[in-house]
Amino acid sequence: MTTIESTHTVEEFLGRVASDAATTFHAATVLLGDKLGLYKALAEAPATPGELADRTGTDARYVQEWGHAQVAAGYCGLDAATGRLFLDEAQATVLADENSPAFAASFMTLAGVLFKDEERIAREAVRTGTGVEWCEHHPDLCTGTERLFKPGYVANLVSSWIPALDGVQDALIAGVKVADVGCGHGASTLVLARAYPNSTVVGFDYDAASIEVARTRAAEQGLADRVRFEVATAADFPGDSYGLVCVFDALHDMGDPLGAAAHICTSLAPGGTFLVVEPMAGETVFDNVNAVGKLFYSAGLFLCLPTAKAQGGRFQLGPQVPESTWRELLLEAGFGSFRRAAETPFNRVFEAKPRRSTAEVL
Repeated sequence: MTTIESTHTVEEFLGRVASDAATTFHAATVLLGDKLGLYKALAEAPATPGELADRTGTDARYVQEWGHAQVAAGYCGLDAATGRLFLDEAQATVLADENSPAFAASFMTLAGVLFKDEERIAREAVRTGTGVEWCEHHPDLCTGTERLFKPGYVANLVSSWIPALDGVQDALIAGVKVADVGCGHGASTLVLARAYPNSTVVGFDYDAASIEVARTRAAEQGLADRVRFEVATAADFPGDSYGLVCVFDALHDMGDPLGAAAHICTSLAPGGTFLVVEPMAGETVFDNVNAVGKLFYSAGLFLCLPTAKAQGGRFQLGPQVPESTWRELLLEAGFGSFRRAAETPFNRVFEAKPRRSTAEVL
């Protein structure tokens, strides 16, 4: 059995806490810079605080303090000769380019939600054991989730995740029915609809407000004629004979993922595929003692676990679910095969197919 023991002195551990506090304080400056367009303006050209303020319609003295915080944190550079702030290529990609799969400024949008909802989570959830639905959190949660996950879907879904599935890419090209369950604002749904025009793609989500946003996104992108969005839960979405059903980063949030998976299994056509994308995780907490585990356990406390508790059911998985747990759950739901098809530093991509006979369990 592995045991994690503290080997720090008080001074060493205090230094770690101070470093984490500095990072946390700085996260708020990143959120501000993202919301006010400061990073995007700097990505266009270097600027003094005054010039940057003029470009963004902000106050120069505040921008100066913001800029100094970025320099101190290594989030931008400063030309001593001209007094201009600037972003190098990596900084511009991660902080200003929303089309890049490396875009990460929206991490701080979600971090901000944790603090905005902290009092409610402490008072109403942790003390009482009750839940908070996803759509009951601060509105930044839905917006931030879309902005954070969309670049990864754009970069990976069609180029690597779909090709890693057995026979799915050819089926999508030829044309099948696709359900994207828990679609939120429809980022993943629209990627699929754009890439596979012969397939019929439907996005389902239980939050009516998110579905309205998804419909607007489809119209804005000229895809309203090949994709539709409907309000439904994972356990009761309509239709059958789907060639592909997808759940992206959402199955662990559900109070009854087993019931959802069982419904998905029965909705698939013979030979159909269930694509499950879940956060990266090891088999035990000891395997998750790293930055990814720190990120996802913290998010789970404030977002994923309260959602599952609010929905009832016997599961409260959180985002760090062992692969063995997913295998056991999906086989119990009626699937006959399960495997990890692909992965990224932040995600595991699982493929499950319905059982062809009562004897098939792989």
